[in-house]
Amino acid sequence: MSANANEFAVSEFPLSTMNIQRLGDLKTALGECPVWHGGRLWLLDCRAGLVLALDAGTGAVVARHAAPAPLGAFAFHGDGADCIVLALKEEIATLDLHSGQLRTLARIEASHPQLRLNDGTALADGSFLVGTMHVPRVPGEAPLGGLYRLDPQLRLHRLDEGLGITNGPCVNPLTGRLHVADSSERVVYSYRIEADGRLADKQVFVRTEEYGSGPDGCAFDTEGGLWMALVRVGALARFDLQGRLTHKIDVPVTHPSALCFGGPGLADLFVTSISDSGRLQATGPLDGAVLKLTGLGFAGLARPVCRLAL
Repeated sequence: MSANANEFAVSEFPLSTMNIQRLGDLKTALGECPVWHGGRLWLLDCRAGLVLALDAGTGAVVARHAAPAPLGAFAFHGDGADCIVLALKEEIATLDLHSGQLRTLARIEASHPQLRLNDGTALADGSFLVGTMHVPRVPGEAPLGGLYRLDPQLRLHRLDEGLGITNGPCVNPLTGRLHVADSSERVVYSYRIEADGRLADKQVFVRTEEYGSGPDGCAFDTEGGLWMALVRVGALARFDLQGRLTHKIDVPVTHPSALCFGGPGLADLFVTSISDSGRLQATGPLDGAVLKLTGLGFAGLARPVCRLAL
């Protein structure tokens, strides 16, 4: 399926230059964590326990790897495509993509039936950053878990706490600040990353309540603009360095979940979506699909990879 942007409600972009199309015919239950690596689009179906690679031109599934569900996030280890660092329910592990062997690297200190690791990313120093989600919770119950960093020497550090649903961690290429969303509170925070990997100077970057949704997956463009999936309103948004909305795009899925830049010059935007996350369900013809947006006039950057002492 291919559709010109004129067929969808789009704001802030010249309609003649932007195109939205479905990439292939993949349908995920909980599509998440798209990563452009090695000329392919990689992503997770978290509820199905699948790591998938797609041909960015045709959308054909060219690699499929199974891991224990629920999955949270992943990052490649090293420059090749042989091994990934993977967030499982309460563990961080490596998955050898050739043998399928899992190796546990660390386990968070908290455990609860409603708690699991969620979104994460590699950082420039080779470490792996990941946060938790703890939902549902009874009224007044503080969220367990927090934001964690597995350093290159495989030491696990808790960097922050009190995050209900951690999403979209990414580093601004201009300021070097880490941005992390708490979807349950509809807020994106920013932090200064200290030389020892700790976080400081926590600030509110943007609140998304006025847009009708919590922020989900995020990515920066080369100009320091933060792109995010507005998961509850079928839209993407871009915010400038001051947290001001500059662009908003309505997309033809009910629950867009995450996004990444990829393709030639990292100028295409790939968007995952949800058909059944357990909390969110949608039955539209494109729900669960991967979307490809071209002609945006923005480009992204290559994501870091983990470099751990395995």
